[in-house]
Amino acid sequence: MTTSPKVPQLALKQIMRAADHVELVWREQGSEEEKAALAEFHADGPELARLIGEFGALLLTDYLTAVPDEHADCESAYVTEKLVTVASRYLKRWCLASGAGAHTAWIAAGFLIECMQEVDQVGQFLDDIRGDAHARYGVAAA
Repeated sequence: MTTSPKVPQLALKQIMRAADHVELVWREQGSEEEKAALAEFHADGPELARLIGEFGALLLTDYLTAVPDEHADCESAYVTEKLVTVASRYLKRWCLASGAGAHTAWIAAGFLIECMQEVDQVGQFLDDIRGDAHARYGVAAA
């Protein structure tokens, strides 16, 4: 599959943290434990928003809209790449915006969840991302 070289390289710890946040937003049912876990994530609002913006670009480019190599020259692949570029750029700008914080990270996670649900299961995507990150960094998946 083809991927964009513009996608930043996130550290394993960053990928795991972002995936954990998205999963918590996805599964959150309002229990006291879940509220406390979200509050812990959201305590670092601006940094979390930036991280979710970068993670979103990775997710959109490498997982949700990757084009198989045999179709890389097709017009639909070109259009898909341009749409992903715009969506990723907008998401990152929005998450990096002055004053972006926990609420922005929460909304961005919701956007990514909607994207994942549209094409497959959220849990499976997050598991795949975690496994790929572990493989990339030479660490066995947990």
